[in-house]
Amino acid sequence: MNPASDDRQLGEYRLKQLLAETPLTRTWLAEQVSVSRRVLVDELKEDQDPHRDVFLRDVRAKAAVEHPLIGSVYEAVAEPGLCFFAHELLPGATLADRLQAGEPLKPARLAHVLRRIAEAHIHHASLGQATSPLGLENVHLDDQGVIRLDNLAISGPRPEDQALRDVVALGHALRHLTTDGQPGSTRMLTLLGWMCGEGIDAPISWEQVRDFSTQIEQQLTEPAPPVAATRAGSRRKKGLPVALIGGIGVLMLIGIILLALKMRPDPTPPTPRVALPDAVLVPAGKHPTPDGTEEHLRAFRISPHEVTIREYAEFLETLETLAKDQRERTFDHENQPAEKSSHLPDDWTALLTAAKSGGTWNKRPVSLDSPVVGIDWWDCAAYAEWKQARLPTQEEWFAALRKDVAVPEALKPADWQPVTTDSTDRTPAGLVGMAGSVCEWTRRPGTNPANPLGERKWIIIGGSYLKPGTNALSREWTDDRSLRRPDLGFRLVFDAN
Repeated sequence: MNPASDDRQLGEYRLKQLLAETPLTRTWLAEQVSVSRRVLVDELKEDQDPHRDVFLRDVRAKAAVEHPLIGSVYEAVAEPGLCFFAHELLPGATLADRLQAGEPLKPARLAHVLRRIAEAHIHHASLGQATSPLGLENVHLDDQGVIRLDNLAISGPRPEDQALRDVVALGHALRHLTTDGQPGSTRMLTLLGWMCGEGIDAPISWEQVRDFSTQIEQQLTEPAPPVAATRAGSRRKKGLPVALIGGIGVLMLIGIILLALKMRPDPTPPTPRVALPDAVLVPAGKHPTPDGTEEHLRAFRISPHEVTIREYAEFLETLETLAKDQRERTFDHENQPAEKSSHLPDDWTALLTAAKSGGTWNKRPVSLDSPVVGIDWWDCAAYAEWKQARLPTQEEWFAALRKDVAVPEALKPADWQPVTTDSTDRTPAGLVGMAGSVCEWTRRPGTNPANPLGERKWIIIGGSYLKPGTNALSREWTDDRSLRRPDLGFRLVFDAN
């Protein structure tokens, strides 16, 4: 990579670093000055003006893509002697970076990544969009497991073999990123073999890739069926393989048995489940940040309440089932310390017993719909992975708070209480517990504005029932992701669709 030699500026974009160059274009790392945002800028070279129409047609094709998994186009400029477009700088390392660094993915994570890639390309196909060839360098995976794809849309008719080309290429490429010897490794290798056309009449479609990936994800979160999948590359009877279909049938039977066991009368009836509110949609656009700036955010949905004791107990039941097959670490964050061996909250037995009976814990009334507490950042990340969600960034959390709220500090904090209770701590959009109840973990570290030269630390946001004077604008910074407290919980963020 080369620095920008003359500190050029294209419109409101200050060029920082030359990242790539082709005979037609240059790709720059740039700063959008008005919002202090890092972006990518693709510039048509000055001597390539005859190709301007083709360049702009491709830009228009990319701008027509609106999907949460695919990078956005921000702006295109075409003036005499000047032609460029600015687009989203996707976070995280690419799969090509992981391959080069020798960092394969666990089967469950790889199945999730493959499913998301398939969903993005099904979207392209539904719109009849042609795309550039898909490679590992086009798939980005950040530290929190969020998957994003480069915008590969190009102008022109979609070739009939578009999906076939990309499915086969990806099947070959992902073999090198598959962790061997792990639960699910054989199933993943078998699926990748099918993508390459091995053992069947033709490579499978994106829809089949999505469906089989989903099935593997589900299999890796439930007791493994006694049917072994065929390793990729082995020969078998033509037609779509039946091993996976048979495994699904076994899983359904197991599910029915487990459901029947759960339906047996309990000696003590559980606390009735109360309907919880739906997730709140926050639209894409510029949103104020807690530090007084603005940031462009993609649309997302945020849980209107913190994760409850009931919900977290269901997660622990899943881990207990997985532990029978030594797969209890399926959802662990890849950077979780090796010495952390459990996701049980502090004083969990006493907390759950009190919640089930409607009793008290730490001298406070508690129910199964009270926010779970006593969990650390690693617990939250694992739960989010199980739910195929993520923790909110502080910017997302604050954008959700500000929806229909002019003065956030005016929200009246409430005590630690069930999330279904009518509360003064409720925004017009239906978000509960932002100003009080329990404070919450967020997804990534940030700089404390009181110490702008200090190190980035993990952010805890929102008010706490144990800290009078805190409210929806309160924040704390910690360098200890293993921190646990009786007033610390979390909520989830989901893709917009």
